[in-house]
Amino acid sequence: MPLVPTTYDPPFPFKNGHIATIYAGIVRKVNGLEQHRERITLPDGDFLDLDWSHASVKTLGVVILLHGLEGNAQRPYITGSAKRFVAAGFDVCAVNHRSCSGETNRLFRSYHSGATEDLDAVVNHVLHTKPYPQIYIKGFSLGGNMALKYLGEGLRVPEQVKAVVAVSAPCSLHSSLLELLKPKNFLYAKRFRRHLIEKLRAKQQLFPELISDADIKNVITLKDFDDIYTSRAHGFKDAIDYYTQCSSLQFLSGIQIPTLIINAINDSFLGPECYPVREAENHGKLYLEMPKYGGHVGFYAPKNTTYTEKRALKFLQESI
Repeated sequence: MPLVPTTYDPPFPFKNGHIATIYAGIVRKVNGLEQHRERITLPDGDFLDLDWSHASVKTLGVVILLHGLEGNAQRPYITGSAKRFVAAGFDVCAVNHRSCSGETNRLFRSYHSGATEDLDAVVNHVLHTKPYPQIYIKGFSLGGNMALKYLGEGLRVPEQVKAVVAVSAPCSLHSSLLELLKPKNFLYAKRFRRHLIEKLRAKQQLFPELISDADIKNVITLKDFDDIYTSRAHGFKDAIDYYTQCSSLQFLSGIQIPTLIINAINDSFLGPECYPVREAENHGKLYLEMPKYGGHVGFYAPKNTTYTEKRALKFLQESI
C-alpha cells in the first residue's frame, strides 16, 4: 500500500517535537470523561485493571486503548482518545498494563512491549462478556508495538477485531532504545528511569530473593533495566534478546486487517528502523503515515484534541 499522505501542519511552536511531546504529556488536561474500573483475572493468576467509558447512544463497537511505557489509563493521550471515541458512538476499554493501575501486580513478571498474551486475554474477555460485533485497537508507543505484534505474530486474531491504529510505535525496540540513550533524550530517559526504579523497589518488597539492592543500584540506563529486570522476569536472555523477539517490525508482513501506523518524523524516541516504509509499500493492509511534525505521542491540534485522535476515528469509521 502506498504511504499515506498527511495533512498535519500544527501551529508554531508545536512544530518543535520536544514542545509537542512535553505539552501532550505534562500540560494537557482532559476533563469530562467517566471511567468505570473492572478487574479481570489473567490465565497465570495475575490481574489487569480495565477502565471503561461508554457511549450514550447505541454503540458502534468497542475500542481497546493501550498506553505506553509507565503510562496508565488516566494519561491525557488515553482519556483524550476515549472522550473522542465515546462522543462518536464507541465504547472504550482502556487497559492498564500490569502494575500500572496504582497497584503492584501479583507476580514477579510485569508488562513489556511484546506482552501480547495480555492483549489477547483482554480481547477474549471482551468477546466473552460483551456483545460487541466490532472490536478496534489503538495503541500508543509501547502499546502500539504490542498491538502490531499481536496482529502479525501468528496468534488467532478473532474476526471481530476489525482495525488497528498505532501511534508513535517503536517498531524496532533496539533502534528506539539507541535514540533514547542519546543526549537529546536525557530528560525523558531520566524520568522513565525514576518511575521504573520505583516499580522495581515495589517489586523487591514482594520478591526480595529475586531483586537485590545491587540490582537496583546497577540500573543506570533503560537498557540496564531491561538487562536486570525485563529479560530476567519474562524469559529473555538479555535486553538485546528482548528487543529482538518483541519488535513488531518483523511481524508486520503477517497483518491481515486494516492497520494504520502514525509515526512523526521529528519523534525523538524513534530511530530509522521504526519507520517501516518498505513493509508498508509491499503490504495490502498496512498504512504508514509519517507527518513531519508531532513529536512522541504529541500531535497538538486546537480545541484540546490531537491530530491522531481525529485521524484514528476517521480510519476506524472507514473500516466499519
